[in-house]
Amino acid sequence: MISVDFYLNETTRNANVLLPVPSPLERAHYDLIFSSFSIRNVAHYSKAVFDLSEGQMDEWEILLRLASLVSERSQDELHGDSWRKLDDLAILELIKHEVKDPHSPIHAEDPLFILECLKERTGPERFLDFYLRVGPYGDHFGSRKEGLSLSVLEAHPHGMDLGELEPRIQEIIATRSGKIELVAPVLLEDSKRLELEEDEAENLLLVGRRDLRSNNSWMHNLPVLVKGENRCTLWMHIQDAKKRGLSSGDIVLIQSRTGKVEAPVHITHDVMPGIVSLPHGWGHNLRGTRLAVASRVAGINMNLLTDEQEVDCASGNAVLNGISVVIEKLK
Repeated sequence: MISVDFYLNETTRNANVLLPVPSPLERAHYDLIFSSFSIRNVAHYSKAVFDLSEGQMDEWEILLRLASLVSERSQDELHGDSWRKLDDLAILELIKHEVKDPHSPIHAEDPLFILECLKERTGPERFLDFYLRVGPYGDHFGSRKEGLSLSVLEAHPHGMDLGELEPRIQEIIATRSGKIELVAPVLLEDSKRLELEEDEAENLLLVGRRDLRSNNSWMHNLPVLVKGENRCTLWMHIQDAKKRGLSSGDIVLIQSRTGKVEAPVHITHDVMPGIVSLPHGWGHNLRGTRLAVASRVAGINMNLLTDEQEVDCASGNAVLNGISVVIEKLK
């Protein structure tokens, strides 16, 4: 087992080899996901704050080196630095696909010409430069001299405002009806089953949650994000708490068919009656980890309560939310 991570955590402790990656401050960043929530068309690229130390590899280099070891490409195709050759092959395949598109601004261009225009970059930055340049605001590799490229973004470290948002609904929706089809027939059919199911009276349904400071478990090893009150608590509606004689701060035993854990109760109106909630990503008390900060605020692992026999009928996925549990007061 090979893991690529910067922590020896609950998963990577099982690896035979752990390949360390750069810290977030040693990586460049392009706002892609959060652009979906912006109120204007913007583009923002941030260079890495710190350079990689000598001999250190970026994550994409590590992954390409691993890929080259198991690649089915012939040795003739991957002569020399095979992982670098894979990087070239990946971007070239993307270029070839783009030039075949009659709607592309580089339709019918020579792929090797486009590849030559990108020769100063490698890895994700080369992909980003390509996507920017063939996009609606791009320089289209010379046909729009004032257009966008990664070099242009690097000259604007605070980002660029590209104007107001433009309607794209009809362009994006690919359904036959031309409408956003929110309810699939298979889901409507399955809703009948849900209406018939009733849990035993003393059972509650356990769902997960994320806290603003701990969207992902690696954030638990940062002192500034775990200071203050305990966030690994069981949220319970006041009605359910009264039935069980519970107050905020009481320690309870949470038990499912497969496991049991203990947690303090937090009484709130932010969950529905009949529902309790634990945050995911905790349980940093396993032997073999090296998480000095997280181990001091270990919390509990909600996954110990999930049931491998419970499968969602409509999707076939494992049931990770809506787990039937019994709650008992300990102290």
